[in-house]
Amino acid sequence: MEQEEKIRKPRIVRLYKHFANYWLTDASFGLQLLILIFTAFALPILIEYGHVEMLFVNLVFLFLFFTGIFSARERFLIFLTSGLFFTQLGLRLLRFSDLPVEFYLMERIVGILNMSVFIFLNIRLLFRDNEVNVYRVIGAINVYLSLAILGAFVFEIIHLNIGSSIAGELVLSGIDEDFSNYMYFSLVSLTTVGFGDLYPANIMSKMLAGFLSTVGILYPAVVIARLVGSTRK
Repeated sequence: MEQEEKIRKPRIVRLYKHFANYWLTDASFGLQLLILIFTAFALPILIEYGHVEMLFVNLVFLFLFFTGIFSARERFLIFLTSGLFFTQLGLRLLRFSDLPVEFYLMERIVGILNMSVFIFLNIRLLFRDNEVNVYRVIGAINVYLSLAILGAFVFEIIHLNIGSSIAGELVLSGIDEDFSNYMYFSLVSLTTVGFGDLYPANIMSKMLAGFLSTVGILYPAVVIARLVGSTRK
């Protein structure tokens, strides 16, 4: 038994190190892209037609935040991402438990912090070593989609604080099911499409939509210039 335990421990350690090192490689951008495409485009459809449980929706976001822990090397960032993740996990467990206590607004604020750190870590990984390959291009797309998800979270925070954020032919309930509408409006703002079916309902949402549009225009230009510049060094 003691020998078996000694064999198992190194295996567990090796698996942990392999998992942790994977998220620091360029190959991890491919898996992240699949997760982000699902979150940004498929998940809102599933939510809208009631084909997915809200517990699963929350698990998708938690997995994104969880990968952020392994995307950092510095001890401070590891502690920061771990602290934010476990805070998020604790708040969500409270909401889905039988306890008559929940901190929905706080949960969303921590979610925004988690997503912001996730984006920061991915930008660092994207431009490390001044190397350009297909994975770095995928990484640039990941950051773009992450910004859209972050925008959706902020629109929700605005609604939770002042009672409105976006308007149009929709009724917002102030819970997870609204994510599909926030995600759609965040995407059309970031891509500067602006179909007009939904629109910002107050000055905070207008400024956020304007900010997303500005980022949506400048981000590709800056990233392309940086990647092209890296190939000439």
